[in-house]
Formats: sequence, structure tokens, C-alpha cells
Amino acid sequence: MALTRKEFDILSTLATSPGDARAQAASPELDELRSMGLVSGTAITELGRKALEPYRVENAVIMAAGLSSRFVPVSYWRPKGLTSVRGEVLIERQIRQLHEAGITDITVVVGYRADEFAYLVEKYGVRLVNNDLYAERNNNWTLWLVRDQLRNTYVCSSDDYFAKNPFETYVYRAYYSAVYMDGPTDEWCLGVDENDRITSVTVGGKDAWAMLGHVYFDRAFSNTFVRILESIVRSPFYEEKYADELWETIFARNPDCLSMDMRRYPADQVLEFDSVDELVEFDPGFLSTVECPAIDNIVDVLGCERTQLHDFYPIKNGLTNLTFHFAVGTDEYVYRHPGIGTEKFINRTAEKDADTVAHELGIDRTFIYEDAEKGWKISRFVPNARNVDPLNHYEVSRAMALARTFHESDAKIDAKFDFYEDGLGYEQLLKSHGEIGVPGYEQLREKVTRLNEYCVADEGFSACFCHNDYLPLNFLIGEDGSMSVIDWEFAGMGDPGNDTATFIICSQYNEEQANAAIDAYFGRAATPVERRHFWARVVLGGWCWYVWALEKDAEGAGVGEWLDIYKSYAVTYVDKVLSWYEKNDTITA
Repeated sequence: MALTRKEFDILSTLATSPGDARAQAASPELDELRSMGLVSGTAITELGRKALEPYRVENAVIMAAGLSSRFVPVSYWRPKGLTSVRGEVLIERQIRQLHEAGITDITVVVGYRADEFAYLVEKYGVRLVNNDLYAERNNNWTLWLVRDQLRNTYVCSSDDYFAKNPFETYVYRAYYSAVYMDGPTDEWCLGVDENDRITSVTVGGKDAWAMLGHVYFDRAFSNTFVRILESIVRSPFYEEKYADELWETIFARNPDCLSMDMRRYPADQVLEFDSVDELVEFDPGFLSTVECPAIDNIVDVLGCERTQLHDFYPIKNGLTNLTFHFAVGTDEYVYRHPGIGTEKFINRTAEKDADTVAHELGIDRTFIYEDAEKGWKISRFVPNARNVDPLNHYEVSRAMALARTFHESDAKIDAKFDFYEDGLGYEQLLKSHGEIGVPGYEQLREKVTRLNEYCVADEGFSACFCHNDYLPLNFLIGEDGSMSVIDWEFAGMGDPGNDTATFIICSQYNEEQANAAIDAYFGRAATPVERRHFWARVVLGGWCWYVWALEKDAEGAGVGEWLDIYKSYAVTYVDKVLSWYEKNDTITA
């Protein structure tokens, strides 16, 4: 039996709040419900309860798989949904609110630090579904994993905080909760018709109602959404085009066939804490009590109080680490958190020694402290800094001259780095995952081995203090023009051609640009022997970082297109450089 909206409102209120005077007030709808036998006097009948059953909420899905990278540094150690706010764990508060509405069939989709959610099964009787691909795919994949659970279903995020319980036993139709945003906003803004049905979704807007908080799928919405989602997931272009999409993006493309209302909430009722700073505004005692090793480390090194910390936000992460910005008063800093599996590649004692030497030489003005055992580091933040522009000849010349400066400094650390030897080390790590079945790998390795023998035999290129990861992103140019070289993870005594080679590879230079960088290093046109040697380092560097990338990929922390970029410098140039050694071919500038 289909009910009108007003009939539903009266009937559901009588079912869940029988003493509510508003539902008992005289109205044509109440009279109609009495005439249908759904209400007797001001009480719902058994027939009325049967009429409500199609509107009963059957279950809930709580999405808790993601890293929540904006919630640094707390999310590095604990899933955001397990954060305690005003004495309550976020996801537990949400589960209890669902229970209060009679919703006990709850599925939690986990991924990042999944094991930490296991206690919820015994404590609250929830069901856990593991999303192993949480780092590679967005929440459309989360909903695909629970597609069989989508019926009359609440879909929530584990980190939402509802000041007042928004969940209901019966819901008339699908809706997305929304909060009004004064002024400009980056949130997803909604357009609606006169009945509050969502007609459009735009990313960003001004003075608008924006998606925020929970969402409710009714059966009609769920059935249509799952059909559309299946066509996307089964698409041959899924990984390329859709894997990184939010499910809301799919909804935004299909508002005509995915019918959903907007439900308005006061701004203080539905809260999402995108950053630690936002949470501290709501819960001023949060920083004083939260368990977070990074905060402990910062306080110990800088001698400050937890309550003095603010302005936390992630900085674009590199291929090996996670970093975030924070401030103490007006002083700004960067905290480096070691990435997954980096202990297999990085000698942190050597890195700390290199950081210290680079700081003493004035090459890295940002360094403050590093823990050689655990790999975390604190540095000064350079406001409005930019990286070296690899297409700016002046800046490249400065970078090359700077490399020559520390190469000739007589600085030494108790570590070495060699493209070939370290590449063999990465190869052994790679083989621990099984045989290397990459086509052409063994042939390339044989050529690289021959080239390394020639290169090592070259005279006049003694080992020196090298960065070995000397790419444009590892330079910071301040507003005053000062240049610092950061991230000395791979530093060690090595061939002077290593840094120029890495710069060439990571700048994706062609031959002409690469030769210009080599000339800039010497401050003049390189001799044939110098050019041949430095090009050998380019090939060896390409091979070394290629094997490193294969190992990272095998570990599940792949570096994307960089694997092919590294490989290309080995494959493209190995024969030419070998011919310079073996056939005494002419070396072209």
C-alpha cells in the first residue's frame, strides 16, 4: 500500500513516538488513515504497521576503509573512525545511534588498519567486509563489495559525528543529508526542485546546500544504483577511468534515474572533521589526550606543549614517505613519516648522518632532527617554496653547481651507494616474491652488467658525498632565492655522476637536455670521457630505479608511470653507451 508523504509522516510518528501531539492533531490525512483502518483513534493499528513495512530501514553500511590522509598526523597511527571525540569513539557513537533507531544489521567496510576494527564484531554484533584495494580504488568499490546489502539502507562514513541522532526506523524515500554553506565552498553543492528532489550536483559553489553526512538508499534507488555500478565495474576501462571515483560522482552523472531527495540539517548537527584543527575547534581537549607518536615526538624535540600545535595538513607525498605540515605559534615545520616498506631500502643511520653533513655544509638549511631507528624527521618549513624548474637553464645550472660543491667538499659518511650494487640488492628483494618474469629483463641486466664494468674502470671519478636521489622535487627555493636540497634518504659515498644522472632521469630529459645538464655540472663542455661516463651513470641509474620500482610494485606500493620512465633510460641508451666503450664510437654532444 503506497502512502502519501503526509500519511507516512503521521503513521511513522504514531509508530515510533505515539505520544507526539503533532501526529494526533486533526487533519484530513489522519481521517483518511482512520478510514483505511490504519489508525484507530490516535493509535496505529496492526494494518497500519504492515503499511509501514516497505518503508522500514533494513540495515546500514558504514564505510571505514580509507586512510583519511587529511587527518594527519592521527590517521597515520589509527583509522579516523576509531578516533575518540569528547570521550566517544566516532564509529561506536554512530553504531549506538543506529541501534537506538532499531537498526542492528550493520556492515562495516574496512581496509586501512582493518584489524583494529575487529573488536566491533563482538561488542556490537556488526559484520566486517574487508576492502583490500582501499588504497587503489575509491568508495565506489566499497559499495560494490556490499552491493548485496544495499536495500533500504543507511550509508554512512565512520568519521561522521551526529550531535543529534539522525537515524529513523522508517524513511519515506532516498535522501542525502545536507548542510547550508555560507559563502564560497569546495563541498559538493546540490540543486533541487520544488519538492527537494536533487536535480544537480556541482563540486564547489557559494551560499548553497552541500552534501554532508549520511545518506539513505531506498530499494528503488539501491536497485538502480547497483545496475549502474555494475556496468561501470565491469567496464574494460574501470581501472583507467572509474576506479578513483566516489560513488557520489556516479550519482551526480545520473540524477534523472537515481531519484534522491535533499534533507536539510542544521550545521551544528552533522559534523565532519576534515583535519585535526577542525576537530580541536569542536573538542579543545583532543590534542591533550589523543594517542599519537608523532605528536609525542614533536613535543620532545621542540620542547613545546601539545596545545601549542596547530595548522596540521598533509604535504604532497613522495614515492617513499608521508609528510605533514604543522606549526608552533608562528614557526612552521614539516614532519616526515616513513612510508610502508622503506626500511628495506633506506639506511636511516646513513640518512641522519647525511642530513647532518648537508646541514653543516649549508646545503640543507631545513634539517632539525631525525630518529635513525624509526625513520621520522622534523624539518623547518619553507613558506611559498618552489622546486627547481628543470626547463629553466639558470636554475638547472645552480643545481648542478651545488652538486659539484658537495661532491668536492671532502665530506664523508659511513655509507655508500652504487647504482649497480644497490640495484642487485633490490633485485634480491624482488626475487623474494618469485621469479622475475618481465620480458627482456635478463637481456637488459646482462648489458647493464657489462656497462658497469666499463664505467667502474674509468679513471678520475672517485667516490664522493652524493645525494643519489637528486631530482627537482628535492629542491626547495625560498622567496629569498635560497636553495636547499632535502630528502637525503639514499645518500652515501658514490660516483659523482649519480646526482646528475638522477636529475636527468627524473626531469625526463631528452639527449640534448641531458647533455646540457652534464655540461652545467662541469661548468664547461664535458670532455668525451666525462660525457661517456656520465651517460653510463644515466643508464645504470635508470636500471637501478627500475628494479627498485619493480620491487615497490611487488610490495603493493607501486610508483605508477615512474616504473616505465626509469626503465626507458636504461633500455633506450644502453646500446649507444656500450658502443662508446666497446666500439669507440663517436660521442656526440
